[in-house]
Amino acid sequence: MGEVSHLRVLVVHDEVLVADLVRDALEDAGFTVTLAATGAEALTELAEGEGAIVGLVTDINLGSGPSGWVVATAARERDAAVAIVYVTGDSAHEWSAHGVPNSIVVTKPFAPSQIVVALSSLLNRAGSDG
Repeated sequence: MGEVSHLRVLVVHDEVLVADLVRDALEDAGFTVTLAATGAEALTELAEGEGAIVGLVTDINLGSGPSGWVVATAARERDAAVAIVYVTGDSAHEWSAHGVPNSIVVTKPFAPSQIVVALSSLLNRAGSDG
């Protein structure tokens, strides 16, 4: 999977263990990963980070501050092609109202490999559209 090594993914999760598991799975699949622990940190990374991201994996409920819904919308405003994967334990039912188009929701608990599959599916879909 050397072809994905230049593909940067932003992972936003307020639980360090979950963020680390997702990061490890994505890095094992060849992605470059940047972590953010809050919505505010993620928005700063989107605005000021080095290099474009091709994917965003975000928890929906990030504590106080911007939610994953807000972060995903901001990511799509910067680049309409960004693959978005939401992870949640209790907000999946809100996806149709708040989620960006062409995104995927993965409910907790999940295996880290599910995130890799979801993200890869979205990226492959986007690649075949162009």
